[in-house]
Amino acid sequence: MNARLPPAATAALAPEAEAGAPTATDRVYQAVYRAVMEHRLEPGQRLREEAMAAEFGVSRTVVRQALQRLAQDQVIELLHNRGARVPQPDEADARHVFEARRMVECEVARRLGGRLTPAQVAELEALARDELEADQRGDRPEAIRLSGEFHNALARMHGNPVYLRLLTGLMPTTSLLMAHFKRHGGQVCVAHRHVDLIGALRQGAAPAAAEMRRHLVELERSLTGPARRRRAPFDGYSEPSTEPDKP
Repeated sequence: MNARLPPAATAALAPEAEAGAPTATDRVYQAVYRAVMEHRLEPGQRLREEAMAAEFGVSRTVVRQALQRLAQDQVIELLHNRGARVPQPDEADARHVFEARRMVECEVARRLGGRLTPAQVAELEALARDELEADQRGDRPEAIRLSGEFHNALARMHGNPVYLRLLTGLMPTTSLLMAHFKRHGGQVCVAHRHVDLIGALRQGAAPAAAEMRRHLVELERSLTGPARRRRAPFDGYSEPSTEPDKP
């Protein structure tokens, strides 16, 4: 029997769709994106078109379109004659991703240091507070979502849409790295670091950039070993497999 998709998975964590009501393809895209970001899909899990179509109540063509978009955004990968699966980033990928994140996010922090409006500070404080509360009550998916939202909010406040697109593109791989390597139960980000970062942003450009670098270095160093296997959210169609799909 297929596991039902949790209702929260239909909310948009992924980049927003074009103006207008979300299409069926958007809905599948965003649900899978969010499942990856919240560690409900593991590195290496298979995504089977037929079962996904039944799960979402759409055609296989819609599922295929969503998977193609997800592959273009490097959220999943398409294997020749073997369908789709969640990528399995390695330690080399971690070095590349965090190097890129430091380049983007340290510059974002430097530019924002000493320049945040009271409304922007309040938004960041609310995200950090909600993230900490979610972690304390054991709601890991919500803590993960809020952590990513905190970093995306900073990029949005910077005002350069290219930086925001770059960071959005790096987030799924970051989440997969943390799912694969981080100790079971550890936070994706350390919430108190976000509080420290807000304090540094109040102080000025240099302290803000230094604290962001410290935060990202700490996050990279937290990759301490393969995590224990978590419950698959789509058991009916995402089991890891080395066999090609039958035609």
